[in-house]
Amino acid sequence: MDSRVIIRHSTDSHSYDASIGDQVVGTIVYEPRDSRVVIRHTVVDPGFRGQGIASALAQFTLDDLTASGKTLTNYCGFITDYIDRHPGYATLVDADKPGRAQPRDATLRATEQRP
Repeated sequence: MDSRVIIRHSTDSHSYDASIGDQVVGTIVYEPRDSRVVIRHTVVDPGFRGQGIASALAQFTLDDLTASGKTLTNYCGFITDYIDRHPGYATLVDADKPGRAQPRDATLRATEQRP
């Protein structure tokens, strides 16, 4: 990942944003729900994909949820894939309201794993 990328939690916009300078290059959008967070989407600007920005956003977001003691309801395929690859985060998923995210298409995942 580009060392210029800064990740911040924006409680006003309910997002975790990855920026380079003044440009937001990636974001995770969520909805707060009492003791849990509902993740809707992970988006990275097409010009910055394949650089680890989405993974860095996922790690930052899930670490922040862990620190806050909140649980996760997930509707984002990227977050599903990330948790599959990092099963230590599986304990964050709310047992009563886990969400309905499906893993993303294998072809899409393969194109993101460039050398």
